Amino acid sequence: MNTVDTLYGPMALKQFKQLRTLRLLVCDVDGVFSDGRIYLGNDGEELKAFHTRDGYGIKALINAGVDVAVITGRTSAIVANRMKSLTVQHIIQGEENKTDALAALMKQLNVKPQEVAAIGDDMPDTGMYQHAAIKIAVNDAHPQVKQQANWITTLPGGFGAVREVCDTILQAKDKLKGILGASV
Repeated sequence: MNTVDTLYGPMALKQFKQLRTLRLLVCDVDGVFSDGRIYLGNDGEELKAFHTRDGYGIKALINAGVDVAVITGRTSAIVANRMKSLTVQHIIQGEENKTDALAALMKQLNVKPQEVAAIGDDMPDTGMYQHAAIKIAVNDAHPQVKQQANWITTLPGGFGAVREVCDTILQAKDKLKGILGASV
């Protein structure tokens, strides 16, 4: 059999096995952790919505020993606060060159491309794919991003796609039932 049944549907066995050696999950924010919409108030206030299930997944993944990073082109206190609450250690904001940012992070963490998964939704995120063996697009990603991905989530960005990725990684590492996060 060339596929494995995950909680979210079948996955190629080769890719599932590759998840077992994963050491770093790197994520875009807008369109991945959120639905991509940015709410702006009259006084310049910015609001974003994050899914609590994604938060649980991220904390569970970190507790299982997988590093998590975000690389985003925008700079936002909301993102910094959200990621810190999830205990994400690597928060890179205001970085339009995601290719170089990921390369530098990989060097810092001493990880190889075969140990990296990157998840995105739009063209700037494909720069991360150059350094990641597992290239993930959320279900509602731009069509060109989906073409470059080797894994497309069943769920859209901001609505559990990150949790889907975390759960599947944990399932591959045989830690899905034993690791707990916290819904935040």
